[in-house]
Amino acid sequence: MKQLMIGNGAVARGAWEAGVRVVSSYPGTPSTEITEFLATYPETDVYAEWAPNEKVACEVAIGASIGGARAMACCKHVGLNVMADPLFTASYTGVNGGLLICVADDPGMHSSQNEQDSRHYAEAAKLLMLEPSDSSECLSFTKEAFRLSETYDTPVLLRLTTRVAHSQSLVEPSEREEKDLGPYDKNAEKYVMVPAFARKRHIEVEKRMENLRAFAETTALNRIDRSEKRISGKRIGVITAGITDLYAREALGDSVSYCKLGMVYPLPTQLLKDFAASCDLVYVLEELDPFLENHCRAIGLNVIGKEAFTLLGEYTPAEIARVILGKEPVKEEDLLTIAPVPGRPPVLCPGCPHRGTFYVLKKLGLVVSGDIGCYSLGASAPLSSIDSVICMGASVSAALGMAKARGPEFTKKLVSVIGDSTFMHSGVTGLIDIVYNKGINTVIILDNSITGMTGHQDNPLTGKTIRGEATKQVDLVALCRAVGIESVTVADPFDVKSFEAAVKDAVASDEPAVVIAQRPCALLKSVRYTGRAVCTDACRKCGLCMKLGCPAISRKEDGHVVVDPTQCNGCGLCVGVCPFHALEKQD
Repeated sequence: MKQLMIGNGAVARGAWEAGVRVVSSYPGTPSTEITEFLATYPETDVYAEWAPNEKVACEVAIGASIGGARAMACCKHVGLNVMADPLFTASYTGVNGGLLICVADDPGMHSSQNEQDSRHYAEAAKLLMLEPSDSSECLSFTKEAFRLSETYDTPVLLRLTTRVAHSQSLVEPSEREEKDLGPYDKNAEKYVMVPAFARKRHIEVEKRMENLRAFAETTALNRIDRSEKRISGKRIGVITAGITDLYAREALGDSVSYCKLGMVYPLPTQLLKDFAASCDLVYVLEELDPFLENHCRAIGLNVIGKEAFTLLGEYTPAEIARVILGKEPVKEEDLLTIAPVPGRPPVLCPGCPHRGTFYVLKKLGLVVSGDIGCYSLGASAPLSSIDSVICMGASVSAALGMAKARGPEFTKKLVSVIGDSTFMHSGVTGLIDIVYNKGINTVIILDNSITGMTGHQDNPLTGKTIRGEATKQVDLVALCRAVGIESVTVADPFDVKSFEAAVKDAVASDEPAVVIAQRPCALLKSVRYTGRAVCTDACRKCGLCMKLGCPAISRKEDGHVVVDPTQCNGCGLCVGVCPFHALEKQD
């Protein structure tokens, strides 16, 4: 019986049906749900875990593959950067059990710091890459990927994008295929990548690529749908992959011929030449980089690509219709007149524990080296605290670089902020660097007891596994002291005065210091704030509470503050900030 599934759920289903035994990932939008869905299948079928970071996740999956099991690791596009080291080596070693790496790109940067195109990794690492267009293909391509991995002795990359990962379409589930563990044989020449053995393995990689190029010409993953229709007297062909295939079919219907590529690396040559020869004009439709287009040009095809379309963000059916059909989008004034929708920029949630931290940092006028997570919103007005955000863990090590460049006086006006999960991901190594190289930096760890931005996943600091089972909980204070930090202070960011004093002491010190801003995420089910804040007639209209950036607090035209009872959750931060006690909590 067919079911509606989001793409990520269909990938999970396909992996389960393919007999996957081990899955290790680090959460990252838009890939997170794949592993969350897999954790709902019986533990007797599949072991699923959250790893501290993507590199560890990839290594766990590689180890499981060497051990003879079908294995998978999942990440978003920037997580693939973290995975790259073991992944490139796994290309040389090959597999024992099938090995699948799922990567979700984010055109349009809905929840990302860049728009990198993961297809380049397939080319650089010399790996097979598949790209599904909808949930049905997510399921079938995942199963096929495991088969191809074992057939060609290679890890396989499965590329999704945000729209495929999170949109729903029909799939037809089937039963699980139980795969026996592959035999484990000691084979140093295959799995020990010292130079003498790696040189031999490189020969095997190049042979594999030759075989995969031949496979690309005949596989049903790549298909051609021909049309006899013409546009302005010309036979038009479009080369598509992933979500652009659906956009093209919505915009163009059966008026053009399609070469739909499900295997996006290595790419076919003769198939594309034959397709182009049957058309008068060929367009390449692909989001982000001209990956397919460059291949077409390299094999001598005259195609239209990025000169007509954008390198930026997502495509739309309307844009495809405009370029190929000359059909202008419907003008706004021709649409049904409705009230304009106001802008809704992202903002820290009511009751967010990070709000108190950034309020204090703004008040103290500190330079703030930021990191990846909900707390990136500390850069937005009115908090306007964060000076830089680079990548996971960079707040700590980048701040050391700033300190070494500008000297100790600047360092005493500088702090790093990093979440608890991000600290475990890649921040702790930066802290070790500070201690080892005699830095005097202050690091503020925002411990909200969860991995917040990606949807409340557990991590090594929560004491629970992906299945909610109790496990050893990393002691954050002991960990910081173990790497050499003697000044470790735990403070509540909602106790503004005490937290401000802790930060002042830390930055004034001539030694490295860690301040742990400890308060759980307001959205956790265990958090039970009571009452609501109200603004009384004692309000002096000073606007100090407005500096918190709480979406529940606004001002009337006369400057008097009002609290929206539908948004306020009674966290009480504003009550502690108001110097005139005009804000009160009421049941």
